[in-house]
Amino acid sequence: MEITKATYVISSPTVEGCPKPDKPEYAFIGRSNVGKSSLINMLTNQSKLAKTSNTPGKTQLINHFLINNSFYIVDLPGYGFAKVSQAQRAKWEKMIENYLKQRITLVTVFVLIDSRHEPQNLDLEFLRKLGEWGVPFNMVFTKADKTTQREASKHARQFIEAMRKEWEFIPRSFMSSAVKYLGRKEMLAYIDELNKDFVIPEKAE
Repeated sequence: MEITKATYVISSPTVEGCPKPDKPEYAFIGRSNVGKSSLINMLTNQSKLAKTSNTPGKTQLINHFLINNSFYIVDLPGYGFAKVSQAQRAKWEKMIENYLKQRITLVTVFVLIDSRHEPQNLDLEFLRKLGEWGVPFNMVFTKADKTTQREASKHARQFIEAMRKEWEFIPRSFMSSAVKYLGRKEMLAYIDELNKDFVIPEKAE
């Protein structure tokens, strides 16, 4: 699959404000500053589709982008560190939880994990929550260009080993670099596969 058209649709403060649920959607989430916007821009081949920032916590709403007029990429606020109040953080967390649990056309969540670091409890805890909520997910190890290939692979392996302590099935994962376009072809092919199997849920019709 090649992306020929990618357009910003809407930023919603609640799941109720999201577009009509009539197309498959793929949400992207990760710790603050994990390279989420850069990855979305790399996948869509548009340098400014998702706003990138060196300031953690820049994404504050549920952002929908319509891709090839056939599916949505959804940019969610990061979890973990952000220079905001506890009240604001709790509000974001509730918004994210509601979206992930209630959005009936959500196909999978791509959880971004920084490949430069050893497994972080914050990421493992977030995956645990997705498991409890019954939300399908895949892992994307980001920023592979910022470290050696050996180091990035080692950290990805360690992360998956940490998951094996709790998970019987390990979802598919991808190694990525927004700078080198690493992982783009594999991720788009995977989304294409999932799109072919997508059926609009009855509730949405």
